[in-house]
Amino acid sequence: MRRTAVGVGSLALAAVLLAPSGADAAADDPTPSPSPSPSPTATVTATPLSSDTTVRTFSYGSHARQRMDVWWHSTGERRPAVFIIHGGWWSGGDKKYTTSISRSYAQLGYTVITINYRLSGDAPWPAQRSDALDAIATVRRHAEVFNMDPDRYVVLGFSAGGHIAAAVGTYGNGLPGLRGVAGVSPVISPLTAFTDGDEGGDAYQRKLRKATVALAGGCGPTQCPKIWSSMEVAFHASASDAPMLTVHSLDEFVPPYQSELLKQALEAVGVKMTIRTMPGAQHSAPLYREVGVAEGVQSWIAARLAK
Repeated sequence: MRRTAVGVGSLALAAVLLAPSGADAAADDPTPSPSPSPSPTATVTATPLSSDTTVRTFSYGSHARQRMDVWWHSTGERRPAVFIIHGGWWSGGDKKYTTSISRSYAQLGYTVITINYRLSGDAPWPAQRSDALDAIATVRRHAEVFNMDPDRYVVLGFSAGGHIAAAVGTYGNGLPGLRGVAGVSPVISPLTAFTDGDEGGDAYQRKLRKATVALAGGCGPTQCPKIWSSMEVAFHASASDAPMLTVHSLDEFVPPYQSELLKQALEAVGVKMTIRTMPGAQHSAPLYREVGVAEGVQSWIAARLAK
């Protein structure tokens, strides 16, 4: 694997820090799980990347959070791409926590882009969706440099990042080249999360309620209905949207019925959505590490990116 810090000249992209070191490579999304799962956990073994793989960090905007790590292969035909969006209640987290997941997709031969975005403390919604859209557009503009096929990519998000990914999937009348959106414990419905987090909710549900209000700029649904409508993924479903896959634990604080709301809206306009559930209460990256989950997501992505 080649790691370099030279400039990119005509790219109009600013190469900044190198990709995370080996010490970060085993880290994952730090979003906590409310309780241990009784089911076994998959073991991830780190293997070296191929010698034709380059990892570099680029700016896609002027804000310090508008950075992305790009993993690309310099040989062979143009590769389909996987964009990965981290979780963290929209108020924290970092792309480095998805390094082991990014590595696994790079090892499968994809161009991989892990995105940092402005957090809710930096800017309210829709800044987070706008940042994801800008990162995707930037990479597609420079697809030749990254040996990427700009017409074959998917977006994969975790927890709050799953909300951003799904919002990208229902943005406008569909994005060119977007073949699918996958979310692990995605917050599909901030309005539902707000309701679930009232006095009757558990600690995680109450925390998520506060996080949704912070994402809306400190404004509740009745005070800022337009912002909350923009945040609600199912409200924007259209016939040109890409197919979606979501994975939830049956008893986690972001329950499967959030995805059911989107499934109804998408299938009403003819777009297929698949919801998979696992026993227990694992959330986000811990759920992704459950036996068979990562492999299932990878298989779904491979089918979507096939020529």
